[in-house]
Amino acid sequence: MSAEERSYRLRKRAEDMEETRRRIAKATFELHATVGPAHATISAIADRAGVQRATVYRHYPDDLSLFLACVGHGYEARPPPDIEWWAEIADPEERPRRALTELYGYFADNERLWSNVLRDMPQLPDLERANKQLGTFRLWAHMREILSESWGARGRRRALVGATIGHALEFETWRSLVRRQELDDRTAVELLVSMVRCATR
Repeated sequence: MSAEERSYRLRKRAEDMEETRRRIAKATFELHATVGPAHATISAIADRAGVQRATVYRHYPDDLSLFLACVGHGYEARPPPDIEWWAEIADPEERPRRALTELYGYFADNERLWSNVLRDMPQLPDLERANKQLGTFRLWAHMREILSESWGARGRRRALVGATIGHALEFETWRSLVRRQELDDRTAVELLVSMVRCATR
């Protein structure tokens, strides 16, 4: 076998392995979005990805490595809003209005996934670790910072503004107002913006 043929085979093998890893991560994510992380068994993941259980373990030997791949795939397949442009909106009320409108649209599109993950995460510490490592919690903290700073509040009012915005950014807040109280997204957003406004007084 020539050096060129060996190089081709090695490259093809690496590509095949990467494709298998991608299929497993995709299958895991899809099961998290349908049945939830706590019910996404290795057998179910393997079946959905079209591989053997041993193949899943070979590529992802523990829960943390599998969850890291799954969450990473989720960020690519269903990315959260791009938040950096929010800081360009100078008006302190318009900034959270635009931001929450985007975020609540994202929640609506991914409601089952978020419900499943939040329900099951307390049972799966490695899922929480994966989200920490990949910056999910930092992202939401950064959202809060961006939306709070435009109000220019100080002292206790700053704390109240931050707490109100943090509450507005929660998936459970959206689900309570829109699903349980049956508000539309626009009305829910306006209600929360008015709450932030009150916190500055």
